[in-house]
Amino acid sequence: MILDYEPGDKVTNPNNKDWGIGQVQSIINEKVTVNFENAGKKVINVKNIELKRIK
Repeated sequence: MILDYEPGDKVTNPNNKDWGIGQVQSIINEKVTVNFENAGKKVINVKNIELKRIK
């Protein structure tokens, strides 16, 4: 699996828009740690949830 983001990128979770914009902290295998402005730090399994990178 090739991910379209790397640490420092800004992302959103389309399924939880109220989380706001998040910044990717780390990527380990398919688990991405993101710090969201309204929801804090979340570990997302990208096999289950697709994050959208903000360009």
